[in-house]
Amino acid sequence: MKLLLNLLRIIVGLLFIFSGLIKANDPLGLSYKMDEFFEVLHLTFLSPFSLVYSVTMNTFEIVAGVALLLGYRMRIFSVLLLLLIALFTFLTAYALFSGTIRECGCFGDCIKLSATETFWKDVALTVMILVIFVYRKRIEPLWGNKTSNSLMILSLAGALGLQWYTLAHLPIVDCLGYKVGNNIPEKMKLPPGAHPDVFETVLVYKKDGVVKEFTSENYPWSDSTWVFVDRRDKLVKEGDGEPPIKDFILTDLDGANQTQAILSEPQPVYLFLVQNVDKAGSGWDKKMEALQKQFQEGKIYIYGVTASSKEEIAAFSTAHGLKFPFVQMDGTAIKTAGRSNPCLILLEKGTIKGKWHYHDIP
Repeated sequence: MKLLLNLLRIIVGLLFIFSGLIKANDPLGLSYKMDEFFEVLHLTFLSPFSLVYSVTMNTFEIVAGVALLLGYRMRIFSVLLLLLIALFTFLTAYALFSGTIRECGCFGDCIKLSATETFWKDVALTVMILVIFVYRKRIEPLWGNKTSNSLMILSLAGALGLQWYTLAHLPIVDCLGYKVGNNIPEKMKLPPGAHPDVFETVLVYKKDGVVKEFTSENYPWSDSTWVFVDRRDKLVKEGDGEPPIKDFILTDLDGANQTQAILSEPQPVYLFLVQNVDKAGSGWDKKMEALQKQFQEGKIYIYGVTASSKEEIAAFSTAHGLKFPFVQMDGTAIKTAGRSNPCLILLEKGTIKGKWHYHDIP
């Protein structure tokens, strides 16, 4: 039993530290995933605090993993771990059996697991943590209180410090499709051998109080007694892959698509990503002034990229003295491309050559 307990401690402890560190590298990514869960569970009132929950959860995973390895206060941490894994298992079971969420984000964007893989991973962890919980009194501390307390404080400070750094700058390791060196047009394609989702058009008609669904091949086009009600796309076959970059569509303020023109431009192009102009950070104005001089001299192109409205863009540009044009893009795509608001990306013929948090704009 002692050998088994030590083995489980090492496995669970290292797994929690690993999971926590991966997500601490990008706490905003986990907060976005939490927002997704809050929406499908009708808990949207929690969304304003999702980043706080993200930082707290990542910190606890790392600290709890260290506590397991040290055998530190197991009566407390075994209970907390059991409660946490019960929550994780519920959420992953919901994601799997409801089909509303494809990935739980348990290992961030660096290691993607399917809903099925994630659920069974959590089931296995639940069994291991249950054993640790039942026999928690047999687990002895690895070192004395002074050393253990010092290591626990270091793990807490390290977890919080890492997340402070990544939020004040950008993730240390960029696991998304928009990392430096990637070519956006190439990353918009499906991986080799992968197949996209297959959808079927469903046409809903009503007759004599009866509502019936038809396909585009058998709908009653010649029978005027059927009244059209609705049209929707139905998933008939789930794909086995998706492109690393989705929804990268840039339109000008009149709705004209400018994506290809911007991605194929031979001159350097800076994309100034501002998902929401009302929530943009500060302290970048002078840096952008220097960049605008190059734009006005015709050396580079700059485009603001936002999901905000035309009126909000005008007010924002006036307030900050911005003289470059803005284009619009889906808000989810913007916050995926840049983990800060604003974020600056340098493109050369569609290839990402640089990316900066607004604190670090050169």
